[in-house]
Amino acid sequence: MDEDSPFLTNSSRNGATTPNNGSRLDMSSFNNQHNNGALLGGVQPRDRLHYRRSSFTPLFDRDDSGICEGAIEKYINDPIHGHVLLDANTLSCIDTPQFQRLRDLKQLGSAYYVFPGATHNRFEHSIGTSHLAGELVERFRDTQPELEISASDVKCVKLAGLCHDLGHGPFSHVFDNEFIPRAIPGSNWTHEQGSEMMLEYLVDDNHVDIDREEINFIKDLIMGERRGNSQRHAFLFDIVSNKRNSLDVDKYDYLQRDCYNVGIKSSIDCSRLMKMSRVIDDQICWHHKEVYNLYELYHTRFSLFKRVYTHRVGKAIEYMLTDALLAADSVMGISQAIFHGDQYLHLTDDIIRQIERSREPGLEDSKAILKRIRTRNLYKFVDELLIPREKLGILTKENINSAEIVSCQGSNDHLQQEDVIVEFLKNNYAMKDQNPVDGIKFFSKTNHSVSYHIPKEKVSSLIPSEFQENIIRVFSRDPTKVRAVHEAFRRLMSRFYRTSDGSSNLPPSSTSPYYNSRNTTPESANAYAASWMQQQNRQSSPTRYLGNSSGGSVKRRDRSPSPLSGRRVRSSSGLKSLGDGVMDISDN
Repeated sequence: MDEDSPFLTNSSRNGATTPNNGSRLDMSSFNNQHNNGALLGGVQPRDRLHYRRSSFTPLFDRDDSGICEGAIEKYINDPIHGHVLLDANTLSCIDTPQFQRLRDLKQLGSAYYVFPGATHNRFEHSIGTSHLAGELVERFRDTQPELEISASDVKCVKLAGLCHDLGHGPFSHVFDNEFIPRAIPGSNWTHEQGSEMMLEYLVDDNHVDIDREEINFIKDLIMGERRGNSQRHAFLFDIVSNKRNSLDVDKYDYLQRDCYNVGIKSSIDCSRLMKMSRVIDDQICWHHKEVYNLYELYHTRFSLFKRVYTHRVGKAIEYMLTDALLAADSVMGISQAIFHGDQYLHLTDDIIRQIERSREPGLEDSKAILKRIRTRNLYKFVDELLIPREKLGILTKENINSAEIVSCQGSNDHLQQEDVIVEFLKNNYAMKDQNPVDGIKFFSKTNHSVSYHIPKEKVSSLIPSEFQENIIRVFSRDPTKVRAVHEAFRRLMSRFYRTSDGSSNLPPSSTSPYYNSRNTTPESANAYAASWMQQQNRQSSPTRYLGNSSGGSVKRRDRSPSPLSGRRVRSSSGLKSLGDGVMDISDN
């Protein structure tokens, strides 16, 4: 964010400015030539005072920091949205410790350890969301006056966009999705609840001029649902947090901002989507020409989850951060801060620095985990399996967990439950297994007052038929036990892939570190594994001596890649290949 931008004062709106010496400077000729909307990107709504400036404001009456004393609004330069106007209500919340805390929360949490460009924070995302929320609600006000959108509506929608992420904890979703459920079992706490708490604290602590009804309305906007006896328009609750179809300004901002910072090219144009929308029957609807662009937006979200948010190394670091926070919780009381705004205020990504600096003896385990992150001695990804739809009711957390995997270990593996992490991952189009576009209504260019649905069959034959994938992932906390965990996991999974003749049709894992590119089918994988087992049985040592022409011997080390460990669990007669170099333990 670049805050080196001029304030627009009341005097400058009238075509003149007042330099420091008090004399007036006539800028009318300059205005006529140079200020025909170019500074603000073209034609803007007519009844927006700050969008129809009749003058250009030189950089007078400001200090060296670019801040003009006494001004009630200012512009900042955002890399995603360009010059963004911050009005007095917005600034009254931004210039508080509760909002400035967001500067110390990485937007993508642990993904920064994988994508070095992901340095952006919740601070700029929240400002961007507020900007888009204001743009959208003001556009509805200007183009559809029959909606009777009030100044209070505009104010609260913008503040909801600004404050919707106040409740995020250290490393964003790591805190509420991973840490809190394990630190406080049975808790249903979410960061939205934290945002409500921090909003109350912000208003009370800084004496922000806002009444109780507006505070409750902002809370409802953050949650995306009307609670109590609010008489506000229903469509307003879909701007910041849309529960109908998950299409909201929060998503508009983070999709563009995350793609920009991690270096992923994206074709989505959220500004166009906003311009091609209108309110019909108290619901936000889109022009029918935008239907395919909306599918593209949801696919971009899915792609970011697949490639960035759930990156296997990033997830491994997430589990390490979670374990480090859990190990420090009894000493530092981290989890209890969610109930106290004054404590939560100081809970940011800097918590790991506090742990590392501390000399408390009870933090040694936590510090050891953090040192592993610093030295890149990470938890290791072991394997993953895409769950077919027909097995969703079988491959559940009750059947696939660390205890079950450990029960399938070999006799000399010495695995413990704490060595194994099992993750059930769901990647989708933002509405679980449903098509989100089914919840969107459209209007035609010939009739702006009637809305309707567009079935995906009328959009493209390449629209997916399923909108959620379910994946089981396995990690090992001990890098030396990756192979043992992998073999135990494959043995467990083979139980659920038995055929009528007793053989296993467990698909080979293309993501396993022991996968060989030649093993593209179960049959080839099994044959390759069997040949390696025979080779290992013939060799008593990995070092062989070969005769040479001079009658001596040449020492040569076998460098060929092996999908197996070279260690037999039982005799060869008691082993059955399961593919990927894993041998089953037969019941003899």
